[in-house]
Amino acid sequence: MEITFSSAKVEKLLAIESARVRALGPEAPRLVYRRMVQLHAASDLAAMATLPGRCHELAGDRAGQLAVEVTKGLRLVFKPTDQPPPVKPDGGLDWSAVTAITILEVTDYHG
Repeated sequence: MEITFSSAKVEKLLAIESARVRALGPEAPRLVYRRMVQLHAASDLAAMATLPGRCHELAGDRAGQLAVEVTKGLRLVFKPTDQPPPVKPDGGLDWSAVTAITILEVTDYHG
């Protein structure tokens, strides 16, 4: 899957291991990197549904965004790059047609 970033700050955080360690602590950087590898290797978003990390659509003020779990509480938040995103006839997001995403942040949005 094609991956872009919402800002240079987010790109640096996810591209440079030392930046991940400073921002996320000692455990999470390895797991964030693993999720990034999985996203990049996936042909489309539907492939993420079969992997660990519970990739899911968000609701409320985060409608249109998706998240995949990195560690307990920490999520990698992203959205389909194509706007408007591809939809199924019922109006839901067509995961199999999403082949490019934009990473928005790594956060605990529950906290």
